[in-house]
Amino acid sequence: MDRTRNLGFMLKTLERSYRKRFEALAQERSLTLPQCKALASLARNEGISQIKLAEIAEIEPMTLVRILDRMEADGWIERRPDPVDRRARCLYVTPGANPVLEQIDKVSAQMRTEALQGLSADERNQLMRLLERVQLNMSSQRISEQPAAAAKPVAALARKKAR
Repeated sequence: MDRTRNLGFMLKTLERSYRKRFEALAQERSLTLPQCKALASLARNEGISQIKLAEIAEIEPMTLVRILDRMEADGWIERRPDPVDRRARCLYVTPGANPVLEQIDKVSAQMRTEALQGLSADERNQLMRLLERVQLNMSSQRISEQPAAAAKPVAALARKKAR
């Protein structure tokens, strides 16, 4: 089998190429990919905790703290006390981040244009529908695997008690 026709290989190669090009375009605007991921994710999920943002943006928590410290110093975000947990802080985007978010949107639009070049509108829509189905398949696989994995220790414990 031709490795380049392998789904996993193709997705990984595509992700790597997409990421490198995004990083180059972001760097032209004095931005980094982690900054873009953190700020764009926060803009879609205002009021979340740093821990949740790290998970959503797929950034290591310690790395995210440094990024957020810098963004706060630059006036892009603010940390507010969590109304439910006084030890926690919630994150919000400030109006000062709007020009940066606009730059991130421009980079994203350029990436889409470059990546989908030569595809008709119907092909683009079909590609998105197919990718959404694959994503849904993978999400439902993850969900169906969790209860089985969690049941194994319980079953093993029950067997031990029965002895």
